[in-house]
Amino acid sequence: MTATVVDRDGLDALVAALVADGRTVIGPTVRDGAVVLAELTSADQLPYGWGVELDAGRYRLVPREDGAAFAHSAGPQSWKDWLHPARERLWSADRTPEGQLDFTAEPEDDVAYAFLGVRPCDLRAIAIQDRVLAGGRQEDSRYGARRRRALLIAVECTEPGATCFCVSAGGGPAADAGFDLALTEVVDDEGHRFLVRAGSEEGARLLERVPARPADQATEDAARTSVDAARARMGRALPTGDLRELLAASPDAERWNDVAARCLTCANCTMVCPTCFCTTTEEVTDLTGDHAERWQRWDSCFDLDFSYLHGDGPVRASARSRYRQWLTHKLSTWYDQFGSSGCVGCGRCIAWCPAGIDITEEVAALDAERRVRSGRDDQR
Repeated sequence: MTATVVDRDGLDALVAALVADGRTVIGPTVRDGAVVLAELTSADQLPYGWGVELDAGRYRLVPREDGAAFAHSAGPQSWKDWLHPARERLWSADRTPEGQLDFTAEPEDDVAYAFLGVRPCDLRAIAIQDRVLAGGRQEDSRYGARRRRALLIAVECTEPGATCFCVSAGGGPAADAGFDLALTEVVDDEGHRFLVRAGSEEGARLLERVPARPADQATEDAARTSVDAARARMGRALPTGDLRELLAASPDAERWNDVAARCLTCANCTMVCPTCFCTTTEEVTDLTGDHAERWQRWDSCFDLDFSYLHGDGPVRASARSRYRQWLTHKLSTWYDQFGSSGCVGCGRCIAWCPAGIDITEEVAALDAERRVRSGRDDQR
């Protein structure tokens, strides 16, 4: 579809149309000193005039003079918070007067989400979770139902953060696929506006209800220039080369000891990661023992119980082994299961690590260690 241009009033109309359709709109807003994802009822709740400063273990909200709504990097949440919730009930059971157990499956919710402000790295993350949770023989039916009803409104990146490395992870700041609508924010002497492209029939129908005008060449050029410039301003980068092979060849690297001395095994990296998907289940009962529930909740490979074997204890008892498991799976053995890397380069694990551990730095160190080791082997 030919690109169109909407202004701030048009963005207001877009959110109003989504709400009128009965959709729950989730998008960025400022709360508690951060740009967070939350339910929106109006476009006025978007973080106009706010940006962020990022570094390893550091996140700060900072004001912007240009009034941009989407000139910020990823916050502590991702869209998996709604598609793959951190905790949800699966079923409940009640003891009948006759002493039998009556099981009741938790009904699937019928909410229809509209995600506003999905970054290209998160579009890739959603596509990865689609393969993991809905693409195999055993679909997570709850995830699949939410995903099929969700409408994705992407926003291309024009302001990469200091912890962003999507280009070296195989992505980029441009939204190429997987969206219903894609916005590119432009703020210049000609005003504040959004270049909009439809990526699906549903997105095109929605756009017809929003005040818009045909895209002019100046807006298209400004949008493309901003996105292209962002591609060259990534704050970090993974090493070039075959990372799958690098991690597979580095199980005994000394670098694992270095990172283990700093890692708190707090699991922050897996909680904020938009592709981590592991869960466990827990049963709870009331005091009478007549009512029980099974809940599914997120789990992490940094948890000691994650690899617990009855009679033997945890397979990965050390911080070294748990960090190695996470990084090796994310960048290497994920390919064996799902045909791609499990990292999209969003940088959340770097910014929200309380110890400031940087995945790009760790992989670069492993690469450097292997080069040194290979040189020694060659000398022999």
